[in-house]
Amino acid sequence: MRSFSFIPILTATLFAACTGSGNKFDATGNFEADEVIVSAQQNGQLLSFNINEGDTVSAGKLVGMIDVKNVQLQKEQVEASIQALSEKTTTPQPQIDLVRKQLAVQEAQLAQQLKEKTRTENLIKADAATQKQLDDINAAIDQLQKQIAATKQEISLDESNVETQNRNVMSEKTPLEKSAAQIQDLVNKGQVINPISGTVLTKYALQGEMTTVGKALYKIADIDTITLRAYITGSQLTTVKLGQQVRVFIDNGTKDYRPYTGTISWISDKSEFTPKTIQTKDERADLVYAIKIRVKNDGYIKIGMYGEVKFSMNDNAK
Repeated sequence: MRSFSFIPILTATLFAACTGSGNKFDATGNFEADEVIVSAQQNGQLLSFNINEGDTVSAGKLVGMIDVKNVQLQKEQVEASIQALSEKTTTPQPQIDLVRKQLAVQEAQLAQQLKEKTRTENLIKADAATQKQLDDINAAIDQLQKQIAATKQEISLDESNVETQNRNVMSEKTPLEKSAAQIQDLVNKGQVINPISGTVLTKYALQGEMTTVGKALYKIADIDTITLRAYITGSQLTTVKLGQQVRVFIDNGTKDYRPYTGTISWISDKSEFTPKTIQTKDERADLVYAIKIRVKNDGYIKIGMYGEVKFSMNDNAK
């Protein structure tokens, strides 16, 4: 079975009709817009959904809320775990303060022994003290110096041990924070944020309904500027270019037309044959190219409406 393209056939027929009757239009087509279907990003009940078909909605506006209470509770649980980490950490200060007091006593004793050593050395010179007394003092000084060194080492060790313990505890914080951020992202997806400024075309859900991830909620399109998708013949292709301004017309009553200024925004780089499965020399007369024309919409142009084009800006519909 052969496959036929309806639009090119219709277009070619229209071209032939226009040529045969001396009609004024260079191309014809239908108006379309870039439609965006906004879907739910979370599972749950639609707690609110404040849009209606025909509403004009700005980009970034909050238009609905999905119930994400369970996800919010998960986030609170993770945040509580992060808070509990600080309670697991310890400070070495009380223990270190006690050891520092011991160190101060030892240093005071050392200072006293050093003074006693000097006094004893002077007494020995005056034959008022014995060498044994000086030896005993030197032994006491050596012992105090070793005690002071051990005490200082104990302080450093206590500080290092506590830092290692606290570091091990706080190493759990970063993964928990990442988990909290991921859960917050799920919470945020409970908000239905309108992605583009435009007009709501179709509403697929109602407040109070249950929704699931990927379920369509509404369709929106920017129809302030609308696109006319038209078709031209191969011979017309050399008369058009990107950015070219053209005249666009829509029906305005039974015999009149409403004019607009449009700009060619896209020209297909591939031709379409009618029918596509037959490419004989005779059939190449049906060769057409698609073009898109951007038109500022004053509200009268609707998606799917039929439009006519004249490439000369000086020509009017007659």
